[in-house]
Amino acid sequence: MTPALLPHIFLVLIVAAGIVLMLIRPRGVQEVYWIGGGALALLLFHLIPLQLAGRAIAEGSDVYFFLIGMMMLSELAREYGVFDWLSSVAVQQAGGSCVRLFTLVYGFGTLVTIFMSNDATAVVLTPAILAAIRKAKVPPLPHLFACALIANAASFVLPISNPANLVVFRLGMPPLGRWFAWFGVPSILSIAATYLVMRIVFRKELAARTEDHADVPLTANGKLVLAGLGLTVAALLSASAMGRDLGLPTFFAALVITAIISIKTRSNPLPLVKEISWATIALVAGLFILVDAVESIGALAFTHAALAWAEQLAAVPGALVTGFVVGVANNLVNNLPLGLIAGETLKAAHATQLTASAVLIGVDLGPNLSVSGSLATILWLIALRREKLHVNYWTFLKIGAIAMPVALFVALCGAVLMQWLTAHA
Repeated sequence: MTPALLPHIFLVLIVAAGIVLMLIRPRGVQEVYWIGGGALALLLFHLIPLQLAGRAIAEGSDVYFFLIGMMMLSELAREYGVFDWLSSVAVQQAGGSCVRLFTLVYGFGTLVTIFMSNDATAVVLTPAILAAIRKAKVPPLPHLFACALIANAASFVLPISNPANLVVFRLGMPPLGRWFAWFGVPSILSIAATYLVMRIVFRKELAARTEDHADVPLTANGKLVLAGLGLTVAALLSASAMGRDLGLPTFFAALVITAIISIKTRSNPLPLVKEISWATIALVAGLFILVDAVESIGALAFTHAALAWAEQLAAVPGALVTGFVVGVANNLVNNLPLGLIAGETLKAAHATQLTASAVLIGVDLGPNLSVSGSLATILWLIALRREKLHVNYWTFLKIGAIAMPVALFVALCGAVLMQWLTAHA
């Protein structure tokens, strides 16, 4: 070992330690402190220049604006009862059938994930669903797992469905038409397969009957928020169709809706701003620094080589190997740092469309294996703990070990099919 390699080894060890500590959270210390501490250590030990850290943070600006905007919209929807209304509608329309209630919860979770991102489903919809099913007096786990798994299974229907999509394609988001061509069929297969697996796994719990509870009407302000969300989604779809970045449009749409609601209700918007998880924004910025640091010493050459090897295989084996390796790896390092690494690798390797599709599907769907796979799933677990309901790692893994591989397999097969149809059109 040459002395010149020691700083590189030290850098990799610091980055690895930061990510591991983020996942296990010793003494309950928040994830952002471990990642931020790792980034600060790299600077203090002069392992990376300050310019690299600044450039890495700046690269994530579109992701930060998107996250802030979606958090503001989600908090508005929560504060003005949109999610309580949705969960109430699900119970009322179930007609006493637990299967129908589960299907409605899954459907609403799908819509929220598609149009408001998977974090909204995990963090905001889940507590509202839990409150409703407690009143309906039915087993809670099937419906709560519906929120958790659909938050990932439907997270590649649109670019806005998952912040990880912006991370993977942050240097070149495909226009909306191309996105649908790549991910339309795979996402439908993912949603359907996850639903069928959960119906089978929870068949005993879903044999119960629900009890009706009082309807929760949507207030005038809630309707205004809902209309604003609809206009925001339309604006974002238009921006995506034109190949524009999605961060600033999301942020400005959230500001406009917040201003309108605040003026109408004569309320102070500052409490809303305080509800934004600024720690999450800092966490993402820290991850950008760590990944750029690893890239700066050429350590991503291993991922480039692995991707090149997979692309040499036939279409189906190559897509399956890539998707499953990425999917499982999510649960070892979390999908945000993995998404950053994947994005850098795809850019440097000039990967094919099928490989890029397999990577994104693995990044988005792989976290359904365990609670450590994605930020959305971790936030879902925290939301349950606040409601005094505990789901341990092994309970999630027993369900995820069935649901994730099945959905990932059919989604990747769908990606191969779409590439074949595109090539022979």
